[in-house]
Amino acid sequence: MHWPETRRPLRIVVNFVIVWLVRYSPSLRAKNWLLRRLGADVETGVAWALTATPDVFWPELITVREDAIIGYDATVLCHEYLQNEVRTGEVVIGERAMIGAGAVVLPGVEIGADAQVAANSLVDADVPPGATVAGVPAEVVSEPDGSDPDSSA
Repeated sequence: MHWPETRRPLRIVVNFVIVWLVRYSPSLRAKNWLLRRLGADVETGVAWALTATPDVFWPELITVREDAIIGYDATVLCHEYLQNEVRTGEVVIGERAMIGAGAVVLPGVEIGADAQVAANSLVDADVPPGATVAGVPAEVVSEPDGSDPDSSA
């Protein structure tokens, strides 16, 4: 399947230019305003770091709640093209959640409020509120209460 069969090429060109501006703009207010123009649901206090990249094809599937942080060079994807199909999914980043530098969030993932994603992690499943995840693929390394998920009670 070729991408022009799923999205209008002109729409992708416009999205690409706006995403480029989002990636390199020093103004958080401008970044959030531009993302809203693309259809993303971006609430107040959201911080997109330099070169953080929202999905170019389906930015309207991104929701970022208040005071969330998306770190330097992190990527939020809402689609994946496979050989014979396209998969899309909403991505929701909860209030005060933090996505570390270089992390990749895949389609269909919800990151709970106050959750943390370590740098360079690959998030392919939901992250519980308050938990910390790390690795490729990301796994819970700290529970919301700060305990180690591998320790026995």
